[in-house]
Amino acid sequence: MGVEYVSRVPPPPLDGLIDDLYYLEGTPPYARLTLPPMPAALLVVNLGAPFRVRGGTDIEATEYADGCVITTPTRAFEFGYPCPTRSVGVHVKPWGLAPFLPMPAVELCDRPVTLEQVWGRAAVAELRDRLATADGPHAMLTLLEDELMRRCSETSGLGLVRHTSGVIAATSGAVPIGDLRTAAGVSSTHLTQRFKALVGVTPKRLARTYRFAATVFAIDPAGPVDWGRLVGGAGYLNAGQCSGLQAGGEGLRWEGRQGPGQCLKPGGSAARCTASRRSAERRRRSPRSTNPTTACWPGSSVARGRGTPAADGARTRP
Repeated sequence: MGVEYVSRVPPPPLDGLIDDLYYLEGTPPYARLTLPPMPAALLVVNLGAPFRVRGGTDIEATEYADGCVITTPTRAFEFGYPCPTRSVGVHVKPWGLAPFLPMPAVELCDRPVTLEQVWGRAAVAELRDRLATADGPHAMLTLLEDELMRRCSETSGLGLVRHTSGVIAATSGAVPIGDLRTAAGVSSTHLTQRFKALVGVTPKRLARTYRFAATVFAIDPAGPVDWGRLVGGAGYLNAGQCSGLQAGGEGLRWEGRQGPGQCLKPGGSAARCTASRRSAERRRRSPRSTNPTTACWPGSSVARGRGTPAADGARTRP
């Protein structure tokens, strides 16, 4: 059995909050996804067997029978599908869940919750029944659209957060947050409070996530990767900054060995790193440099397991 996947962009005003709605049914080609921190949120209504999610610092995955809500994460999480699976869901912009939540988004940061915890057991059970008996995927997406329109509420500060986040996204996180605050004419405290309430993270944290996501998507998985050029092109001073940027160690890691002029490359069981491409070049030119490979020091960000996702599963959306 293959996979049936149907998606569509919702009409205004939902298109300002949501990237797309989707329907998924069948046997996925992978049982588990490992997703890095991403500038997006997720809402799933489950119509099949429970799926399993391990988020944040959770040691074990948790079963979600009715569905789940995941706000913009700062740490990697795992999403495990049953076989077969059936669900409808929403890929949400970073700020897009706020009008549908009864609580500030920061309370759910890196803490996936069931759909029942957000919308209530009776309401979710009734929605799942209607979806399960709908006439095909397109009718199901229309039902979900209508439910979201009905639940969409006025949200204080949404315009400010959406505009600021749009600038952050357009620059892949490279814009100074202080400039955004000045342009918006608000204090840093107010901007931070609105972002935490609507997105779940600070504007600086969201910018870091956009920057990290742009770096990940710049990788061509079909060919060799010049890690030094990749990290430098993304604006990081060195690989340690890139891996250490995702504070708290989200379960991602840079793996590989460093050679002259190449910051990192995948493969190898021993994690190695260099301070930067410039220092690697200096070592190459220096007559005192006899070993082109420098092991990482104890307690470094690479040794602690930060950086690029290990190839444990596909790095795509659920």
